[in-house]
Amino acid sequence: MRELFEATIERLFADLATPAQVMDCEGGEWPTRLWAALDESGFTLAGVSEAQGGAEASWADMYVMVRAAGRHAVPAPLGEALLANWLLSRAGLEGRAGALSIAASADLVLDDGRVYGSAYAVPWGRHVDALVAIAHTPAGTPNLVLLQRDCASELTLSLNVAGEPRDDLGFTSAPVLAQAPLPAGLDAQVLHLAGAMLRSAQIAGALHALLDMTAGYARERQQFGKAIGSFQAIQQQLAVFAEQAAAAGIAAEAAFAESVDGLASLTIAVAKISTGEAAGVGAGIAHSVHGAIGFTEEYPLHLLTRRLWAWRSEFGSASVWSQRLGTQVCQGGGDGYWPLLTGHGQHPLTSLASNPA
Repeated sequence: MRELFEATIERLFADLATPAQVMDCEGGEWPTRLWAALDESGFTLAGVSEAQGGAEASWADMYVMVRAAGRHAVPAPLGEALLANWLLSRAGLEGRAGALSIAASADLVLDDGRVYGSAYAVPWGRHVDALVAIAHTPAGTPNLVLLQRDCASELTLSLNVAGEPRDDLGFTSAPVLAQAPLPAGLDAQVLHLAGAMLRSAQIAGALHALLDMTAGYARERQQFGKAIGSFQAIQQQLAVFAEQAAAAGIAAEAAFAESVDGLASLTIAVAKISTGEAAGVGAGIAHSVHGAIGFTEEYPLHLLTRRLWAWRSEFGSASVWSQRLGTQVCQGGGDGYWPLLTGHGQHPLTSLASNPA
């Protein structure tokens, strides 16, 4: 299944997510043709049970789709839709076709089937049909809710540094399309944790595309009568870049592979730290090797580097996740360190679960 997903979606993105088409979506435009193709293919329902029309794909299977979205700088919430439908299915609710997003940062109250409050920095919030969020009852119990975007009473438009919409939505007595208690093993920070996992895969994909672009430029660019890639200083930079890209890919894939019945909290934290650090190193080297041309709008380098800079900060930066991981290790003490490492990442990082950055 994984190989089929990868081959099919790579062809789709190669046709519909070219640099020119990505540039056309800068500033928040919606890729109508691209999303229609994703919807028609059923990719967004991959993680839904077969009984509900999905493929019942695992996170290990879906990794290649999210990585491909990063590699092609896809200007659409594919990862968010996969996560939203996976959660709905886990909660016993029907998956939903169409444009879906998530609200990982929200202050929502669920009272008698209606939602009040705000959702912040919703990816493509202005364009999606619906979003999945966590809303608390007056008693403080978290519930999974599906909200119609059109029911938002307020919409504040915003963009990240890559020109991708990250909008705030306010709700006043908005009816829910569906609701359910959180599935067993998941807590109120599930969207923040899973969002970090998604961004780690997107960063891994973008890093490998950026490495290919940078190495190709070094082979073609002539200086002093020979390719700059033949100079030892450039070769050293590319070697460091390749090492960072490989480490990021392994960390991101491990997070998806270990998220079997739930979400592998420890491995996801490591993935977000590793990919966040690699994003900074890789983008710096790419611009260093490219020189002035890398800062021009016409050259597609910035389509990847700006997304790396944006994605490494979303759903918690490397510093935030390093703090959480370090605190968890310290709280476990010497006796808890080995069980933490050998527990297949299934230990919740509860010590700093509140106030996600």
